[in-house]
Formats: sequence, structure tokens, C-alpha cells
Amino acid sequence: MKRTVWSALMDWKQDTRRKPLILRGARQTGKTWLMKEFARLAYNNFVYLNFEEHQLIKDLFVKDFDISRILMAIYTFTGIKPEPGKTLIIFDEIQEAERGLTALKYFCENAPEYHVMTAGSLLGIALHPNTSFPVGKVDFLDVHPLTFIEFLEAMGEDRLVSLMQQQEWEVVILFKTKYIDLLKLYYYVGGLPEAVAVFSENRDFDEVRKIQRKILFAYEQDFSKHAPFDIVPRIRMVWNAIPSQLAKENRKFVYGLLKQGARAKEFELAIAWLMDCGLLHKVNRVSKPALPLKVYEDFTMFKLFMVDVGLLTAMTALDVKVLLEGNRIFEEFKGALTEQYVLQQLITDNNLMVNYWSSERSDAEIDLLLQYRDRIVPVEVKAAENLHAKSLRFFVQKYRPAVAVRTSMSDFRKEEWLANLPLYAVGGLPGFLDKIWI
Repeated sequence: MKRTVWSALMDWKQDTRRKPLILRGARQTGKTWLMKEFARLAYNNFVYLNFEEHQLIKDLFVKDFDISRILMAIYTFTGIKPEPGKTLIIFDEIQEAERGLTALKYFCENAPEYHVMTAGSLLGIALHPNTSFPVGKVDFLDVHPLTFIEFLEAMGEDRLVSLMQQQEWEVVILFKTKYIDLLKLYYYVGGLPEAVAVFSENRDFDEVRKIQRKILFAYEQDFSKHAPFDIVPRIRMVWNAIPSQLAKENRKFVYGLLKQGARAKEFELAIAWLMDCGLLHKVNRVSKPALPLKVYEDFTMFKLFMVDVGLLTAMTALDVKVLLEGNRIFEEFKGALTEQYVLQQLITDNNLMVNYWSSERSDAEIDLLLQYRDRIVPVEVKAAENLHAKSLRFFVQKYRPAVAVRTSMSDFRKEEWLANLPLYAVGGLPGFLDKIWI
């Protein structure tokens, strides 16, 4: 299974200033597989220690941070002697090892010649007690569910990927029906590696749903296992409300829909907990579409999206029959699935900062407002071929961005003030923008 983060892993391996690498991401996004597969292909050998599974080594860092002692213990436990530059040392579920995160600082300072890669739940990394976080002593890499492009590759459709990446739009249009059919499948299957792997092998929708329900159940178990007891009910309320919140016309998160009279202070910690776990993505409103967007964020108004579009369809029990009814799936929940899908593709690019914009009177709204390099890019998300873009036109006339993008089921075309990018090609938006501006 190809992953686009592979090149980033290779860059890390070859970096002379390399630090221990922490892979961040929600559970079930493939972090463990990625570490092992990278180690298998890019190193002579590797040692793998899972601190959740192996009780014997949970106290590896308790006594001290003597790297020689730690390496001897690793050799004794695994039978493999780590060699600088040739062996990848993998610490999985590192939050379960007491002082495990702190130990990374000493690998960075006292033994930088050893290649160390770690992963663990975001919750454990963010909130692990009695541990000082090694600020400035580690590198990070975010691992997301498979994008639509990665999904196409997993389905064996490399040539379709190549066409989009080369922006051969006249040829892409010839295969429009195939792209759309595959995009429908992606809405249902999503990008979690286990679901994609099973579907690529047997095309069994029922098996995919079983996997997604199992993952959702595991997430729910994590709520009870890891979260502070007093906020577990509020975490569940927020989590279970995401589909209905996204089904609203403007997607803005409304506390009052959780329960009558609900206030932000009651649920802020629950939302933060879910974000730390990587299960939710928060998209803040900006009051002014100017550089840098971060300065103009309005933290009182935001949208919440899930980690994966396939999990969203599973939570709503969307029937597979919807896939067969024209383009209905793209319009489900007033286009909520489509906006979830678009956001999921864009956040994987670290060069993009993603917000949304609405006027002070809320009579105009841009679904997603991007900061890409030194430009502001408004993006209007359309679920089908309805190409009316009143808010986008208003925004363009008022703020004069260098380019405005609408993504829809319509074919690619570039107009005087607007570029229409097909939904199935939205993952290539950064490359499209580069081509315009270079």
C-alpha cells in the first residue's frame, strides 16, 4: 500500500540533523504498519518494542537514561543489536512506558547516530502524566487516513492518478465516469488502511462496514479508558453529534444542539480531548481574509469534521444502495459528506492552512479559505453540478483574490475569475495552484 508520507520518511532518514521521529495520528491510521514497512525496506534490520503489549519492558527508562544500558536491554529483549544508521529502533505506544517520551531527548542529545521512530495515541503524548515533553528534541510527522489519490493507487488505478497529477484535463474528462464511481466507493470505504486493504482484496461492502464499526467501538472504548471520568459523557455527546452538526446548512458547530442551554465552557475540554486523539479536525472562522490567516481566527465560531469520511458514513448507517442511485451520495446530509471529503484531502498538505470565512452578518460564507504560500484562496464546495456560487462571487468582487476555486461534479475549466476543479481532483489543488502562479 503506497503512502505519500513515504518521501517525508526518506527525507528524515537522510537528514544529518535528524532527531527521534514521532508519528502522530488517530488510532487505526496505519502508523505501526508504516514504521515496520519503512524499516523493512529502508534499513538492514529493525527492533520493535510495543510498550502496551510487552509488560517486561515498560520500565525500560525508569532507572536512568543511559543509552548504553537501554541499547543493551533492547538487544537482550529482541536479540537484535542496534547499529547506528543500519537499524531502525521503533518504540510503539510509547506513552505506556514511564518516562518514555523524556528518553527521546537523550537519544537526540547523547546518541544522535541511532535512528529512533515512535508512535502512540495523541492523547498519551499530549497528556501523559509525570513526564516532561522533549521540546525541540524530536521531529514530527502526521499520519492521516488514505487520501483519494492513495485510495486509487490501492485499487490499482495508478494510471488514473498519473493523469490527474499531470493535469491532462482533456483526457481526464474521457474517464470522468470511472473517477466518479471510484469516488463514490471512497465516500463509503473511507481511508482507514484496514478498510481499504479488505475492500481492495474482495470488494465486500459488508466486511468494510464491520471493520468500521469495530473501529468506532474501539474509539468509544478509548473514551472510557483514557479520558477523565467526569468528561466522558460530554465527549460522547460531542462525538455522536458530529453527523447532525455537519448536516446543518452552514456546518457551524452549535453547542445548543448538544443539549438545551449548553455553553462552550461545558464542552471545550471534551472537544480538545477528541482533537488531541486526532479524531476531530477543527476549522475556525476567520474574520478577515488577509495574511496571515492565523491572526484573524475567530475561535468562537468553528466547524468540526471527523477523521475519516468512511467512518462518517458508518456512523450514519448510510446504506450501500445510495452508491447506486446516480450522484445522490455526494448530496447526502446537504452535502456534508462532500465537505468532509474535501477537508480530508486538503489537511494532509502541510503547506495549506485551512479556515472558513463568513461575513459579519452571516449573509455570505466561503466553505473553506486556504492560505497557500503567500496567497489566500477561497474554495467553494458544491456537492453536485449546481454551479451557483453567489457567496464566492461576492467574496471575489470584494477582496479580489488572485484565484478562486469551486470544486464540484462539473468538469475542469478555467474562467476569468474562477477555476472549477472536479471533486475527484481536489487532492491535486496545491499542484494546480503552483501551475497557475509559477
